[in-house]
Order: sequence, then structure tokens, then C-alpha cells
Amino acid sequence: MEVIMGIVDRRGFIKTGGAAATLAAASLKGSARAAQGANETINVAIMGIRSRGAQLAGHFGKVPGVRIATLCDIDENLLPAAAAKIETDFGYKPKVETCIRKVLDDKDIDALVIAAPNHWHALATIWACQAGKDVYVEKPISHNISEGRKMIEAARKYNRVVQVGTQQRSNPVTQRAMDFIHGGGLGDIYMAKCVIYRPRESFGWKRNSPVPEGVDYDRWIGPARFYPFNENRFHYQWHWFWNTGNGETGNNGPHYTDETRWALQAYDHPSRIVSMGNYDVFDCEQETPNTQISVLEYKNGTRIQVEVRNLYTNPDAGMNMGVLLYGSEGWMKLQYHQWETYFGRKNEPGESYQAEDGSPDPGDLHVANFIDCMRSRKRAELKADILEGHLSTSICHLSNIAFRTGRELRFDSSNERFVGDPEADSYLTREYRYPYVVPENV
Repeated sequence: MEVIMGIVDRRGFIKTGGAAATLAAASLKGSARAAQGANETINVAIMGIRSRGAQLAGHFGKVPGVRIATLCDIDENLLPAAAAKIETDFGYKPKVETCIRKVLDDKDIDALVIAAPNHWHALATIWACQAGKDVYVEKPISHNISEGRKMIEAARKYNRVVQVGTQQRSNPVTQRAMDFIHGGGLGDIYMAKCVIYRPRESFGWKRNSPVPEGVDYDRWIGPARFYPFNENRFHYQWHWFWNTGNGETGNNGPHYTDETRWALQAYDHPSRIVSMGNYDVFDCEQETPNTQISVLEYKNGTRIQVEVRNLYTNPDAGMNMGVLLYGSEGWMKLQYHQWETYFGRKNEPGESYQAEDGSPDPGDLHVANFIDCMRSRKRAELKADILEGHLSTSICHLSNIAFRTGRELRFDSSNERFVGDPEADSYLTREYRYPYVVPENV
């Protein structure tokens, strides 16, 4: 099974969660057995260790037979404490490095874990595949749609296992919800809504300043357009500038667009997209909107709505983060730890499910699945293959392109191009800064 550009053979990608939900509690033990049965330790390197990378280190370090061999970050000030934390938690001290190329040249490294800023995800993934490494890449998988396609091509060409950090795919709660939906529990799903109400404060304005000692700023900018160092555009705040990030829609959005696409069993791209919003209330140099509503429609008429609110807001159906799914018979409220269903005009409660105390951490399960697939080389058993990540991330990219152009767009899924809109097409890729270039031929 493969992809012809944006169209996917459904039979190869529809994965029901029944068996996985039943066996989820034993998944980590199964991983341990697989690791103990292998002859060699799997050595992983983590790229980007300030925030999400540190969390991923905690997940990977728990898996038997896995060693966090190297930590890589362009800010060498972060490395001593990060390495010491690994030593405290797992009893060994990893190597540290500031250059990702040196990490990939290390023949002892088996996998690269990418938690760097969005604009580095594609190039690091492609380089790693070319170097014979498997990859665990955080969401969004790419900075633009063209990059996602090149990542798929690299993974397939070099026969690499590439998992996307959408850990809800390994969450027994979500798997059980998908079983219910795909079994017809809500009838025919016609619409889904991603609720992304994440509080964010203004970070104001700052003048450009000298690059801090110990920071390799040129390498941090990497593929992006160069601009002078500014604290407001560096650690974490890079999310809110188009040059390096994708706003809140591209930040938290991929988790929820992935769930909605899974529920809809949508294996192509939306064909019609509108989006509007603004950076409201605050006086700040942020470029991406802090309120945004996007609506995307597939050829069969099903729709996904992605709503971002970073300001003061009421919850939607009692939640600030999650997914609402609407069917011909009823609707579902899906959150990380639970889901509920309601039916009829009176919203009568139906089936529901809540994670039990002591349930496995979905992040642990997701990482264990990646390691299992590394050992078995069975890519089809990945919970979140790079193709799945591309289709879900592209929903966010399409939303942002519609926002930036300010008009309704039509998208040709099979060719991954807009219909008669060169300006919109210009957002499908970017100009890369040499030598950090995503190659046309991976």
C-alpha cells in the first residue's frame, strides 16, 4: 500500500483500535519482552532538549533496551543540566552535542528523536533517513505541505521507521472512542470540531540583541529566513512567527485534527478551505493569530472546524481542549482521559468511557510502539506513521494558508496544489537558506 500524491488506499491505513485498547495495559510489558529478546541496545539521540525533548527523554528512558546516547541542542547552556537529569533518572550520562550533522554521522545512533522548532522537523527527518536512522518526530511534522511530502519520500526510499508524536493514536481512551464511532455508534459522521482554547499572554516587544554566549544561532535559524537575534523570537516564542512556527493552529492543532481525521476515516486532503481570525487585544509583535476559526470541507461533504482561542473564553461543551464529533444519531465529546456521547433532541446520555486510575501513559505507549516497530521493521504496525502525520498536519497548513491569503481556497488533493491560485501555492513551500535546504530529490 502506498500513496499516489495525496490519495491513500484506505485498506492499508484504516486501523481500528479494538485489539490495541484491550491490550494497551500490557503494551509496555510487550515492549520489554521485545527488547529483552533483542541482542542489541537501541541508542537514541534527542534533538532539542529544552521542553518537549526533555519530556520525550522521560518516555524513551523508561523503555527496556533503549539508551539515550546523545542529547543535541544549539544552546549549549541547556546541555549540562539535561545530561545530569538523564544520569539521575536512568543511571548513565549521555554524550552532548550542538551539531545535528555530527550526531547523524555517529554510527552507533539508531534513531533520532526530533523536538526542535517546527522549521527544522523536515530537514532533520530527511537527513536522518539518509543517514540510516529511524525517526520519532514531533507534531506538526513539517513547516509546510511540500516538506511533509518529502519526508514521506525519504522514509520510504531509505526504508526507515518514522513515527509522529501524536500520542493519542496510542491512547486506549481514544482507540475505544474510534471503535465506537467506526462501529456506527453515532451514525454517519458529518462534522467534527477541534476545540483549542489555550490561554496565552502577551510577550510584548523587544529590541534585537546580541546572540547569547553558547548559542549557535546560525544553526538554530537553519532553513528559515535569517533575521537578527531577538529574545521574543527564540525559545518557545518562535511558535508565533511564520518564519519558524505555525501559530496555535499548527502547534496544538495537529493533535486534534489527527483525531477528527481518524474519526472521519478521511484519507485525502480537504478540497475547500476558509479561515479567519486576528491577533486580538494585546499589543505584541506576534504574527500569528490568537483567535482563529477555520472550516475545511472534504469532497464527500464532511467538514472539520478548527477553532483557536488564546484569550479569555468560555469552554465549549465543558472543555477547553478536545474534539466534538457530530453524527446522524448523536454526538461525542472526546478528551484525553474520557469521552461521552449524547443522543436525540434532549441530549440523552449514551455510552461513555473514562481512563482508570493507574492507566498507562499514552506517551509511554506511543514511544514503546515506535521501539517495537524499530525492532520488528514492521512499519504497518506504527500507530502514527509519517503519512498519517502529513495528512493531519496538512489540515493545519491549509487553514493557515487560507487565513494568510484571506479568501476561500480550493485544493487538489491528488496533486497537492491549489486550484488556479499561484499566491496560495507559494505557501506550499519556502525559500531555504543554504546549506539548510530540503532537497527536491531526497
